[in-house]
Amino acid sequence: MLVVAPPVEAKGLSLIRDTEVENTIRAYAAPLFTAAGLDAAAVKVHIVNDSRLNAFVAGGMNLFVNTGLLMASDNPDQIIGVFAHETGHIAGGHLARTREAVENATAEAILAYILGAAAIVAGGGEAGGAIIGTGQSIAQQSLIRYSRAQEQAADQAAVRYLENVGRSAKGMLETFYKLEDQELLVPERQDPYLRSHPLTRDRIRFVRNFIETSKYAIAKSTAVELMAHSRMVAKLYSFLNSPGKTLRTYRTSDTSVPARYARAIAYYKIPDLEKAIGEIDSLLREYPNDPWFHELKGQILFENGHIALSIAPYERAVELRPDEALLRLGLARAQIEINDPLFNKKAIENLIIAVRSESNHAPHWHFLGIAYGRDQQLAQSSLALAEASILRGEYVEAKYHAEKAKRGLDNGSPAYLRAEDISMAASHGNR
Repeated sequence: MLVVAPPVEAKGLSLIRDTEVENTIRAYAAPLFTAAGLDAAAVKVHIVNDSRLNAFVAGGMNLFVNTGLLMASDNPDQIIGVFAHETGHIAGGHLARTREAVENATAEAILAYILGAAAIVAGGGEAGGAIIGTGQSIAQQSLIRYSRAQEQAADQAAVRYLENVGRSAKGMLETFYKLEDQELLVPERQDPYLRSHPLTRDRIRFVRNFIETSKYAIAKSTAVELMAHSRMVAKLYSFLNSPGKTLRTYRTSDTSVPARYARAIAYYKIPDLEKAIGEIDSLLREYPNDPWFHELKGQILFENGHIALSIAPYERAVELRPDEALLRLGLARAQIEINDPLFNKKAIENLIIAVRSESNHAPHWHFLGIAYGRDQQLAQSSLALAEASILRGEYVEAKYHAEKAKRGLDNGSPAYLRAEDISMAASHGNR
């Protein structure tokens, strides 16, 4: 039986889907999970559109990190230090020990936070930094307040993980210094991470002392890591701020890759198609095998009405990174809009691969339903639309599409049984 988290009353929270940023963050977290004896492949990264400094793990291996924390970081090690600390909480069983409190504290919005985040994750989003708006709201307050002993244990585990993967704990210390400045603020103005992870001078002293004896004390991020980090910050900044603000921060005199990337996004948002394509083409001439530059070019062209021209860059992005579901979604959307039977069949192929990779991402199912419909596979179209609706918590629509699918499917077939499950789940969810 499919179980879907119900909608949660809240405001001001949204998630961002972007494959490049998610890959950068996953590259930070995966080695730490492996060092802790956890399954790194199970880590799911979720980017929260919130300017405050925060990161947390919820519902298993779901790592949530605020855009504010990412954009406030000066280098990869500052983010990696936070992730190492969170990994210490997971490996130390601190989350499990608070499970009873989480389950019983719905009035304090703790459970609402977790369920709401899960519902938004299912709700969908687009590649290239598109923001998923939600009418739901999730209380922006601490999920869990760790004890001093748990904080110390997580710190001790964190520096051990950092040492095991050959990274300096200096970034962790730098983040502590950033948070230390907030301790003088009233609680309402403090960042959530500080409220849920109380900072003490003892914690700072411990990390500083560890660095003095660490063999990786002066280890630095590689040039490749620093570039990926700068690109991530520039991408988030330009998508989340006005074009004017981006262009003032990343001036035309700055010819670095991150600055040109940011300006391409700013011009696209104005929209100034000529300048946007000029910037992204200049990057592609230097980096012809960069999938994210191809993806952005496809998005710029697609959203400016040049559907046919967007196909080639989207196809190149998928060719370079065939396992990325969001890249296939971008390509499939363009293929559907061409409204040609051949392109529509290709869209179905791409979307089938996407739903196999991310079965809980509603937009994959939604556009698969559209593609099936245009291909006159009406029962399959209804089933895909039912999948999308149930993931979004739209129970009336889910039941309608599921029942419609059943009428066109062979009784007892796997697809029929799936439609029946969705219909039953929708009936229970709508009570």
